Amino acid sequence: MTAPLRKFEYQPVGSGKPLTPNDVREHLDGIAAFLGGAANVIMQLSLKPVAYGVMESDVTSGAVTVHPIKRLRTTLTYLAVAWLGDEEDRRSYREAVNRSHRTIRTKPDSPVKYNAFDPNLQLWVAACLYWGVDDLYIRMRGPMDPALAEDFYQYGARLGTTLQMRPEMWPATRDEFYEYWERNLATKSIDERTRQYFNDLTDLKMLPRPVQFVFGRFHRFVVTALLPQHLRDEMHMTWTARDERVFGLVLRTISAVWTRMPVVIRLFPFNFYLADMRLRRRLGRPLV
Repeated sequence: MTAPLRKFEYQPVGSGKPLTPNDVREHLDGIAAFLGGAANVIMQLSLKPVAYGVMESDVTSGAVTVHPIKRLRTTLTYLAVAWLGDEEDRRSYREAVNRSHRTIRTKPDSPVKYNAFDPNLQLWVAACLYWGVDDLYIRMRGPMDPALAEDFYQYGARLGTTLQMRPEMWPATRDEFYEYWERNLATKSIDERTRQYFNDLTDLKMLPRPVQFVFGRFHRFVVTALLPQHLRDEMHMTWTARDERVFGLVLRTISAVWTRMPVVIRLFPFNFYLADMRLRRRLGRPLV
């Protein structure tokens, strides 16, 4: 089943008052990070230089296939800092990530070249992160008020500017973002080597066998549900109207409970990992 690309008929006019970390707390659902994490990795790595930069990296200390729990922590900490951190938090984590990225390059004989500091690649990664948050928000809560949606989108530039993406690279409006997204998504392809890497990630092959057995099938279902149709096709995944109805029921059930929780619970794990990063910084422990 090919899902239609979303179109927005309103003219995106924000409130004119930039959001703050305190403002966005009301609109973040921490459970979305668990639901959408693996699908978002596939979106990010569908840009081939990013995929090969990750797969060929000699820095195994943060590799999801070697240290999945640590990789989960560092990724969620980055998201926590980007969404909720103050300027000191963002500076500290940028420096830590930059140190870990300095040696990440593709091999000389790689079919593509990758540099972790390339702001154009970071723009695509930030776009995937924003798209994933927006997609799950709409699925779980329905569309935002247009002005709030525009303000939230503008704030989402922090997903890239927390690293080296320049602010002016972020599409000027939410409508322009979706034009950028649709145009660039259509150019993405997944080769066999990358597809196998993604399948291992989807089937939780980096975790113990009992975990794979219990959660692997559901995890594949969720990953397939949250991929854009173009990437489902590239992954040779099937998705039917019935699958969509079942997944919609799952999300509505989760949302009915989750959105009634106090903000401090709804923010988990972002608030937890932000506090963890600040404690690590205070104790002089590695942030990444």
